Amino acid sequence: MDLKLFQLINRLSGRFTPVDLLMIFISNRMRYVYILITALLLFKSRRNKQIAIETGSSVFISFVIQFFIKIFYYKPRPFKKRRVGILIPSKMDSSFPSKHTVLAFAASTSLLMFQRRLGILMTWLSALTGFSRIWVGHHYPSDIVGSALIGSLASVVTRIISYRSFGNKPEIS
Repeated sequence: MDLKLFQLINRLSGRFTPVDLLMIFISNRMRYVYILITALLLFKSRRNKQIAIETGSSVFISFVIQFFIKIFYYKPRPFKKRRVGILIPSKMDSSFPSKHTVLAFAASTSLLMFQRRLGILMTWLSALTGFSRIWVGHHYPSDIVGSALIGSLASVVTRIISYRSFGNKPEIS
């Protein structure tokens, strides 16, 4: 099922240049949107600083988790096992987890817990980031789903730790 879904999505790449360019842009550059939004939150109110710090913490924790998974688990990228459409060069490391997707979902889930509208927008952008990683030929759908779960769970755990340690109750807007 994973391979079939990957092939269904990846076969579309290379057929329509504007969509390919958009997917390459999202795959390579969307992380800067998360960094920019988090940085902008730092310069707003005290509450927004807390959101930015917690978002940064969850991104850091998810990055550490992703790092250790890659050390102990190896799954070949799709282009290493079969001939697939690959739009941009890729590292030859493990396909699981997708660092781009883990970090995107860690940031968007943290924002979702505090600012619902911004969090929903960022969650859609995170899903699009994951989809783009399949489109460019770097990851299987299961890599993306697993990475989304890792990033989201890292944010939830960060929120629980922050709440228990500091009593920071989120004000959802």
